Amino acid sequence: MAHKPRKEMIAETRTKLVDAARHAFGTVGYAEASMDDFTAAAGLTRGALYHHFGDKKGLLQAVIAEIDGEMAVRVREIAEKAPTRWQYFVDECTSYIELAVEPEIQRIMFRDGPAVLGDPSQWPNASACEASMTENLTHLQQEGVVVPDLDPATAARLINGASSQAAQKIANSDDPEATSRKAVAAFKTLLNGLLVNRA
Repeated sequence: MAHKPRKEMIAETRTKLVDAARHAFGTVGYAEASMDDFTAAAGLTRGALYHHFGDKKGLLQAVIAEIDGEMAVRVREIAEKAPTRWQYFVDECTSYIELAVEPEIQRIMFRDGPAVLGDPSQWPNASACEASMTENLTHLQQEGVVVPDLDPATAARLINGASSQAAQKIANSDDPEATSRKAVAAFKTLLNGLLVNRA
């Protein structure tokens, strides 16, 4: 039987560890998740975890990166159905907030993530998100949809912060569904303030 290429074995090991950690973080939370439990679930040793991720915190970062990538795909799929660039922008922002009603996303992305890794605006994915928002706002400004005196990069930073705070509020609420409805309504009102002809 031929041996698998080393690159493939490394990828499989990382995937097993991320999958096991994601399950543990999503069910019992970061604080209660035991490294021994998820290395055993993955059929691997602590040494493999340390080698690939450094520590439990590094593994959380990998899990968050995976979930964030999945969220980005879902948000884009929703936004791409929009009839206009403005509606695309609104749907992209609000659908991200609405994902905070899902238990795994609540716990990992919006409760444990900020508690362990700090301010989400400093996470590696934040700059890519802000860059995309800045580009969209720049196009909307060029098309005369949003106010001409807006600085797109500054607005993108503020909008990104507002969406993150809204998602965290939902995730930490006793009634996430009701909180989500209120947060999305308030968020849309804020976004409408950018329009030249306000709805």
